[in-house]
Parts: sequence; structure tokens; C-alpha cells
Amino acid sequence: MRTLTLVALCAIAGLVPIRHMSAQVAGGATIGVTVEELKVVVLGWSAKRDLLGKDVYNDKNEKIGSIDDIIVSPKRTVSHAIIGVGVFLGLVKHDVAIPMDQLKIVNGRFVLRGATKDALKAMPEFQYAR
Repeated sequence: MRTLTLVALCAIAGLVPIRHMSAQVAGGATIGVTVEELKVVVLGWSAKRDLLGKDVYNDKNEKIGSIDDIIVSPKRTVSHAIIGVGVFLGLVKHDVAIPMDQLKIVNGRFVLRGATKDALKAMPEFQYAR
């Protein structure tokens, strides 16, 4: 009886289609990342952990603002940092858009060379599209 049950189970198992292990698919598009892509992702920066809220200094080591947001262009590249300038007790805030390629990392700090708080406050204020 055991032999007959085992043979029946093997026959049924042979009729069940075998699924290949691969990325999830919704419709015709792959969802998520492959193992190879994930290796590249973990080497990148986290906006939340590595950018947002970080102070920005000038080349004289003076704090001139902080990164409040980043803008991703329609071409899917990080194009601008939104820097909050002149924040005092959370009451006065002047946001400006600075191209990301103007921000440099020096000794673990974001540096905007040649900038001052006054120069940033004189720039047009950044406002989000509605």
C-alpha cells in the first residue's frame, strides 16, 4: 500500500508545473531588483540617512543652512538640494535650490564653496509647484 501511495504521489508531482525562481512580475514588468542590482543599491546613499537634515557649510567652515529636501529631475537624477537658510526657532525659513554638483563633501561635511548665509538669503526663494 505504501508503495502504491508513493508511486501515485510521484505521478501527481510530475504533472504539477515547476516554477522557476526569478524576480516577481506584475503584468509584463519585473517588480523589484535582481540580486545583482541589489549589490549596487546598497552601495548608494540613503536620502533619509545621508542627506536630509544634514548641515551645509561654506569654505570658511561657517554653517550656512541645512538640506531640507532633494529634487529628482524628470530624467531620474538628483538635480538639486533644497537648502533651508536662516532658520531661527523654526519661525523664519528661506529655502533655496542649489544644484547638487555645487555641493562638495569635505571631511564628511557638505560644503558650498563661496557661499554665505546672506548670499543664500538674497537668492530667490524656492517654492514647490502646486
